[in-house]
Amino acid sequence: MKDYLQNLDPQALLELAQPFAVNLILALVIYLAGSWLARRLVSLTRTLMKKRQLDEALAEFIGSILSVLLTFVVALIALEQVGIDTTSLLALLGAAGLAVGLALKDSLSNFAAGVMLILFKPFKIGDFVEAGGIAGIVERISIFSTQLRTGDNRQIIVPNAGIYGDVITNFSAKATRRIDLVIGISYDDNIKQARDIIQQILDQEERILADPAPVIVVGELGDSSVNLWVRPWVKTADYWPVHWQLLETIKTTFDEQGISIPFPQRDVHLYQENQ
Repeated sequence: MKDYLQNLDPQALLELAQPFAVNLILALVIYLAGSWLARRLVSLTRTLMKKRQLDEALAEFIGSILSVLLTFVVALIALEQVGIDTTSLLALLGAAGLAVGLALKDSLSNFAAGVMLILFKPFKIGDFVEAGGIAGIVERISIFSTQLRTGDNRQIIVPNAGIYGDVITNFSAKATRRIDLVIGISYDDNIKQARDIIQQILDQEERILADPAPVIVVGELGDSSVNLWVRPWVKTADYWPVHWQLLETIKTTFDEQGISIPFPQRDVHLYQENQ
């Protein structure tokens, strides 16, 4: 090989090296220009995500992923310009990516669910929701998990995959809610009198909305009571205070007016067999 190089004409060596040098310079220019363009695109993407008030952690993560992908593509184009075959490199990286994906399957699932929660926003910070089998106030939404605070002040962290893959009930999504009460009275009591008493209680409660109008109907004839369905509407923030107040007021007023609220009863008959 040494003798072969010594026997080559300098002009021939120059002709061999010139295309490689040109390709090397072009590859360097492609890499530098591509890297600059990639940084500009990543910066523009992050700016757009912040303007759309996307979660900061998600915006940074997406920006980092985009930066790595664009830099990798630019590097491949530069290597191709030099004349290096990148097919085997892509195959090796694909196999490595598959192995990493399988190892981080659960984490990637939580990440994907977190992205969907942040993008589509089925709930926001401060909402009272039931999600992933847990009911509580949303305190934090991150890429991999959501933090809830229960009514008894427990902090529960739920993986996002468990939330997005299940039914989500957002009790704070609407401005108003309907209170559903079932008030049982005895079969011996006067239904009209009971309805008038409940209507008067609803009229005196200022937090109950006039539109939609409250509904009081005989909902069902139970085994031991006539069940009145009471359906007033309130602002969402007033739901539980009004719910509890109505139950207490209806019970005390019924007691004063002599209307009974029966409880389930069962008659037991004993028979003695003759010996």
